[in-house]
Amino acid sequence: MTNTVGVLVMSYGTPENMESIEAYYTHIRRGRPPEPEQLKELTDRYEAIVGGVFPLRENTDNQVRTLQETLEKDDRRNGTEFRCYQGLKHAYPFIEDGVEQMAKDGIKTAIGIVLAPHFSTMSVGSYIKRAREKAEEHGIHMSFIESYHLHPKLIQALAARVSAKLDAFEEAGAKRGDVKVLFSAHSLPARIVDMGDPYPNQLLETSEAIASRVDISNWQFTWQSAGRTAEPWLGPDILDTMQELSREQVEDVLVAPIGFVSDHLEVLYDLDIEAKAIAKEMDMRLMRIDSLNSDPLYMETLSDSIISQWQQGSDN
Repeated sequence: MTNTVGVLVMSYGTPENMESIEAYYTHIRRGRPPEPEQLKELTDRYEAIVGGVFPLRENTDNQVRTLQETLEKDDRRNGTEFRCYQGLKHAYPFIEDGVEQMAKDGIKTAIGIVLAPHFSTMSVGSYIKRAREKAEEHGIHMSFIESYHLHPKLIQALAARVSAKLDAFEEAGAKRGDVKVLFSAHSLPARIVDMGDPYPNQLLETSEAIASRVDISNWQFTWQSAGRTAEPWLGPDILDTMQELSREQVEDVLVAPIGFVSDHLEVLYDLDIEAKAIAKEMDMRLMRIDSLNSDPLYMETLSDSIISQWQQGSDN
């Protein structure tokens, strides 16, 4: 296994099926089962988007498989095999399971990467902490890619999606420059700002890079999908932003949820169902860019980041 490098591909995780939603929600709540009304609300949201099919987990599985295929095609490997393992925060296989499997396979060197381009100590940082602790337990030397939010291929892929949807607005009769572009990401507790967390700034940097590439100036950043806790979360929320835009008589809005790399509940429900319903009430035309999912440019972003990390380690 001396020429094999493990790649731990980490993400938040989703239930495998409708029957596993309660266990998933219990894990998110740190072992506290949800109240019946909480479980019903979450189950209803999944039912609203899946219609008897469950594509969310399949999206993540496909990303891991496609990344494996992309790495195998990279001619910079110099004979080294990169073997991908999945590790999820709140569902099986958990992050620790992915590392355990590496150990069983005799992996001694590994790289960890999260399916989220922007670093926060409360998100990506927590994934890394769990992976590092388990890797040390097994004597695996694991380094980590903390962020890749300005990788040129990531910006290219996102910019192409923004441009394509702006074309769709034009085809529907809107003026391209009149379309308000809202870049969004999952909100986090507001205390991360006092902690000096890079998350908000990295998201703005990605937004600015995309806006520059597409040549748009009519944009702003907003947050979405905040948790329901007593402490304040980063805002404004996208639903509040939409209300404000309506008061400003903005009629056309394009949402670019750049904090999400695949079709998650926060995209398929929070935006495609909840936000669109509110937009309809306000007589606002709302579109969303297509998610990256297993887009070749996104897979190459991940592959490039992994190969670069490995080369840096080989040079040390």
